[in-house]
Amino acid sequence: MACFITFEGIEGCGKTTQMKLLSRRLAEKGLPVVMTREPGGCGIADQIRSILLDADNRGMVPLAELLLYAAARAQHVSEVIKPALDAGKIVLCDRFTDATLAYQGYGRQLDRSLISDLTSLAAGGIRRDLTVLIDCRAETGLERAIPRIEATAGAREERFELESIQFHRRIREGYLKIAAENPD
Repeated sequence: MACFITFEGIEGCGKTTQMKLLSRRLAEKGLPVVMTREPGGCGIADQIRSILLDADNRGMVPLAELLLYAAARAQHVSEVIKPALDAGKIVLCDRFTDATLAYQGYGRQLDRSLISDLTSLAAGGIRRDLTVLIDCRAETGLERAIPRIEATAGAREERFELESIQFHRRIREGYLKIAAENPD
């Protein structure tokens, strides 16, 4: 019973927490579950993630950012998502194509048709069966995310958290528009 469920929302909204709770519940029922994330999820995509989320790379132009997300997704789909689905597993993913539209389309204000074409190409025909959108105010999400980052012992993945509140509000509004346009 292969199934692909994605979790979407702004920084600090609780996506990862809810995904872990669902994963545990499914595992308790004896169902085969794979938890993964974007960007990242496999070796090459994790290396791209470190570039994308490193605050030292704040000068990255939006188009380069979009292309790096697409490259990470193509690798992730090929190495993790497609094989797991082919094996009949339930795949839970912290962000997928909706995140690209929300962050790069609404947040960075890049051309949405370009984003649609690129995400479709990178996803290799893989589509989610269900998206769980977790909504909260941008201010609330950042209030939760920043202490988590500050408590991190390793690399600080904070490039997006350092963006303006207007950027985060555009992302949230983007997610709400995506949800309204896709009520299923």
